[in-house]
Amino acid sequence: MFLTVISALNAVLWGPPLLAAFLGTGVYLSFRTGWFQLFGLPVWLRATLLRPRKQRKPAEKGAISSFGALNAALSACLGTGNIVGVATALCAGGPGTVLWMLLSAVPGMMTCCCETMLGVEYRTRDTKGRYHGGPPEYLTYGLGKPRLAKLYALFLTGAAFGMGNMTQANAVAQGLAGYGVPAWASALLLLPPLAVLLAGGLRRITALAERLIPALTVGFAAACLRIIFLHRAALTATLRLIVREAFTLRAAGGFGLAKAARWGVARGVFSNEAGLGSNALIHAGADCEHPGAQGMWGILEVGIDTVLMCTLTALALLTSGVWQPGTPLTGAALCTAAFTSAFGKAGGVLLTGSLCLFAFATLNAWSYYGRRGAQTLAGRRGERWFSLLYLAAAAAGCLLRLEPVWALSDLFNGLMALPNLYALWRLAPQATALLRDYRRSAE
Repeated sequence: MFLTVISALNAVLWGPPLLAAFLGTGVYLSFRTGWFQLFGLPVWLRATLLRPRKQRKPAEKGAISSFGALNAALSACLGTGNIVGVATALCAGGPGTVLWMLLSAVPGMMTCCCETMLGVEYRTRDTKGRYHGGPPEYLTYGLGKPRLAKLYALFLTGAAFGMGNMTQANAVAQGLAGYGVPAWASALLLLPPLAVLLAGGLRRITALAERLIPALTVGFAAACLRIIFLHRAALTATLRLIVREAFTLRAAGGFGLAKAARWGVARGVFSNEAGLGSNALIHAGADCEHPGAQGMWGILEVGIDTVLMCTLTALALLTSGVWQPGTPLTGAALCTAAFTSAFGKAGGVLLTGSLCLFAFATLNAWSYYGRRGAQTLAGRRGERWFSLLYLAAAAAGCLLRLEPVWALSDLFNGLMALPNLYALWRLAPQATALLRDYRRSAE
């Protein structure tokens, strides 16, 4: 009964109106900024990937580097959603989902940019010199809505226990179970390093992300490129199939425009989290000379997460031929089949290892998101209780069936978006002014 009710609420919450709100917010912000994510490409590339490495180190005590913030934020959104989630979207919406996913990512870049800039603009410092920013701060100090900030924090904390914790821990346990590791042993392996990271705060979380995420991203992208290269004869036909099924009213396999758009936009939102505001919580901790400077890293984040990683995963699945209309394979099984086609039996090991490491990185980053939510709700006492409960939830995630947890995670994610999207519309003039001021100094 409980699961039925939550599923029904999710069907309403994650229906066309909310997906249109995500897309509409990104388009609105893009128009206000002159589609800077496209026409300002040289500016944000110079500020991020082309920035000298020596300039990426934090100068302020208590801050993290901009590059570290990027990797920590990526560790929260890269992972099972980019791999298993893309396979699930293909099975539900067909190949056309790939194009809609990319189309939704373009305005999503500006959404993430504006969230990041506002997070930095309205951030505060605690007694230890650490920055705190994001939706709780710009709802409180930008809009003067402290109650709405606490409501956002409540939904954020709930999402941290669900999507950020138990589902990720379960992915680790399920992956290791395929190699004979019992669930209780997975929990014992997972908890000690997670406890160490929880005790270290954002700087320790960022230090791990800086070492883990670039290697994982490059390694997984290289594996996908190898799959695509080995099946390169099918690439042209695959690209035509994606475009055709994205706009055909009733495409092969009964998918077509409606399903492709619905699943493509939803996958883009779930993947890059643009519109949820969670990424801004980490970016606000960066040492940057201007809010706009950190906003450039927000644009890059969506580019790496959705435009690069999700697209490569989808092309690997489609060119390899493992996806077909009506295929019995779904999720991880579909991805395993694609990797096995290029790497043999080692492909399954490679995929499982990638999933486990990505899942642990997500656990790592979402521990900070949840602590920020708990801190907003109950101060330092809330942080301490959250850390203990987060470890307990990770252990439970390894051991339990999680259908209700998945449903609750979707619910909390959708509820998080509502106050954040409201704030983005209300604070759009401030975000536009911040970007304009930054462009004057950068161009």
